[in-house]
Amino acid sequence: MSYLLHIDASSLGEGSVSRQVAQSFRDEWNGAVVHRDLALSPAPHLSAAGITARVTNPAEHTPEQAKAIAVQDELIEEFLGADAYLFTVPMYNLTMPSVFKAWLDQIMVNGRTLSFDGPPATSGRPAVLISARGGGYGPGAPKHGMDHLVPTLETVLGHPTNLGLDLTTVTPELTMAPHVPALAPLLPLHEASLTDAHAQARGLATAIGGQAA
Repeated sequence: MSYLLHIDASSLGEGSVSRQVAQSFRDEWNGAVVHRDLALSPAPHLSAAGITARVTNPAEHTPEQAKAIAVQDELIEEFLGADAYLFTVPMYNLTMPSVFKAWLDQIMVNGRTLSFDGPPATSGRPAVLISARGGGYGPGAPKHGMDHLVPTLETVLGHPTNLGLDLTTVTPELTMAPHVPALAPLLPLHEASLTDAHAQARGLATAIGGQAA
């Protein structure tokens, strides 16, 4: 069965702007969806047992290695089984939530999702990254150049020597404007960014759904 794999990494629940924009995508998606909410069920951080199990004969695994590799196998098979991806990854303190980094560390394995002698197994599959952020990080903004989330994930998820996904990024900005008095003058820019993000999400769902059909 082909499906959209939706990985959620926001801790905020229904109040999350990233989740709200992702819902606009989901509302337009007509196919099957597998949803993994890392806030509710986080992937464990990669352990010594998980690392060593990858290069140890399965017949020689310790109980700790067997348990760790079972987690990796589940997450990797779920990842490889999808034909499209939706990642909900808000910016926390200039970078990604730790639960998403833990998930990445579990699934990025040479010979399975990564390859050093050819394209990765998921090369060219469509993917959307939705990443809301409280401030603005574009040219001219005081924090321009401090976004250590989108450039990192575009490299990890999209570069052909990594996971090789055909990645499109949607970034609703200035989400703190409705809540911080000092940012109130930026509220119109936030509202415009949010409206555009929802429209992008709906359009991408229609376009990717059409490719997958």
